[in-house]
Amino acid sequence: MSSQHLRNIKILHTAIWIFYNILIVYIFYAVITNHLDFWFWAAWGFILLEGLILVIFKWTCPLTLLARKYSSSEKDNFDIYLPNWLAKHTKTIYTGLSIIILVMTIFRLF
Repeated sequence: MSSQHLRNIKILHTAIWIFYNILIVYIFYAVITNHLDFWFWAAWGFILLEGLILVIFKWTCPLTLLARKYSSSEKDNFDIYLPNWLAKHTKTIYTGLSIIILVMTIFRLF
């Protein structure tokens, strides 16, 4: 049964990862086109919420902590359906992208 739990966590984790990718692409497009509408700010709200969750959980996704109960794997992608190299660097990549988009947003506002 634990393998089913881990599989469910991996599916959920991957779906959330895809959702946040869509948000990042959207806010990047919106800031480039200067289309700072309600959806832009809502997407930013989700990104900030994700950042807050990571800060609260000491830079670890709560789903990773949950998945740890069902796996002793040392791989970075044990809890998500991503290539290991991407799972290892996802937070760094998306933090960097978010900072770039934040700077662009500030530029657009002022």
